[in-house]
Amino acid sequence: TVGHVAANSYKVLVDDEDRETFKAPAYIEAMIGKGQLGDKTKGGFYKKVGSDIQTLDPATGEYRAKGGDPEIAKAAKALGKIEDPKERVKKLVATPGKVGDFAWAVLSRSLAYAARRIPEITESIESLDNAMKWGYAWDMGPFETWDALGFAETVDRMKKDGIALPAWVDKMRAANASGFYADSRIWDPQRGDFAPRATDPREVTIDILRKGNAPVLKNAGAEAWDIGDGVLGLTFKTKANSIDADVIKMIHDATARAEQDFRAMIIWNQGEFFCVGANLFAVLMAAGQKQWDGLREMIKGYQYATQRMKYATVPVVAAPYNMTLGGGLELCMGADAVQAAAETYSGLVEVGVGLIPGGAGTMNMLWRSLESVPEGVDIDTYAFVTQTFKNIALAKVATSAEEGKAFGYFRQGDGVSFDRARQLWETKQRAIGLATAGYHPPAPRAYKLPGESGIATLKMLVNTLVAGKYASEHDAKIAMKLANVLCGGTTGSTHAVTEDEILELEREAFLSLCGEPLSQARMQYMLQNNKPLRN
Repeated sequence: TVGHVAANSYKVLVDDEDRETFKAPAYIEAMIGKGQLGDKTKGGFYKKVGSDIQTLDPATGEYRAKGGDPEIAKAAKALGKIEDPKERVKKLVATPGKVGDFAWAVLSRSLAYAARRIPEITESIESLDNAMKWGYAWDMGPFETWDALGFAETVDRMKKDGIALPAWVDKMRAANASGFYADSRIWDPQRGDFAPRATDPREVTIDILRKGNAPVLKNAGAEAWDIGDGVLGLTFKTKANSIDADVIKMIHDATARAEQDFRAMIIWNQGEFFCVGANLFAVLMAAGQKQWDGLREMIKGYQYATQRMKYATVPVVAAPYNMTLGGGLELCMGADAVQAAAETYSGLVEVGVGLIPGGAGTMNMLWRSLESVPEGVDIDTYAFVTQTFKNIALAKVATSAEEGKAFGYFRQGDGVSFDRARQLWETKQRAIGLATAGYHPPAPRAYKLPGESGIATLKMLVNTLVAGKYASEHDAKIAMKLANVLCGGTTGSTHAVTEDEILELEREAFLSLCGEPLSQARMQYMLQNNKPLRN
């Protein structure tokens, strides 16, 4: 695709000053000719050979073992720890040596090219920024990136490097403009001055909505703000919005405060990911030091934090987006409603680190599937248990909000925001709507579960997978812990199993797996390599 786009651009952009940039290098044309087009053709710039990944040598056109550059690897690792894209790109360009030099060479020319396309493509700076963000998934558009690097410094450095800039940028620099964006104003290249920025009242941020100069509640991991109209907004501050002891405490405290002084609460996070789950490092450290009592209390605390939201006297609405995994999805399951971004990747993926969902996720996943069963109707729950078992044991990840509904991670009536910029506004409106409609918390349910016979049947399924080498012995151990919870233990068929009973089974299964050396190895590997270990 890139080859066709580049070739077509080179053909039609005969007057473009950077036309030669679109001419593909000889080695890329050779790759296209050989059908080396990426994963679908089993090879592109990289090729998987067994368990190894080889890289293409542009000089020879042949694959070789990955070499890597220590300087680049070191810089990439450090930059990867910076979550704020503005700070990250500024640090990237400022990195001394080949890393910063390469980044500047690419970025400076790209930013200048974008400036020269105004007004040819559009007269609006913001439209061009949005096109790159919406169409190519950039974190920031070219002019937002320019502002992040520092407008004046970037212009001066471009001039020093002999990079051509349009007259309207020179005029901005002469006017000592601080950047393309300034609060509610934006630079208008046609006017040569700042102009009011066209705004959509639905495109708001938590910074715009929040009232007062201080949050209603705050600790090291999270804070809750009054965002107007009787709604409390809870937001996390941890790395990747992970869940730790401070976040758990704030969920309890914020829910209580919402019941006391507000009519609804929303959970709205910022950053690249909504929530990647529990703080795995903290779990691993506690397990390694055999702090079982503390770990049990932490697990129980999160279970009942999600339960606290679920049975709050005011509606709680979660707004997931991007990565919403493990504990992040459990958080959504504890909410009364969800307003998910269309591009939301959700799943209970704990088996990948040797565990099962331990924040009421196992219970709520099953209870969600059963909630349409009328009260008093006696049914065989095995089919519901089996489907829930498969979703969790196979760590199935939904790649969109709609697929999340199909998997049962979200309810069919939950909202989907196709414009991420409007998600906060839509989440708040959903919360207000629930409150205005006379919200009442759900009544707890109890169900007869398959019990011992269900556990035995699921064991046969697991044994078949192990025999076929589709699962390891440790996979089987995790799966049987999960089966025991979902079936309500060996006595699950003798009575209607309550939520508290399932939560206790879930808690003990999670805790026992934390003590397994192979599970600890999975956690360690994930922390070090950001991918699961099969052992």
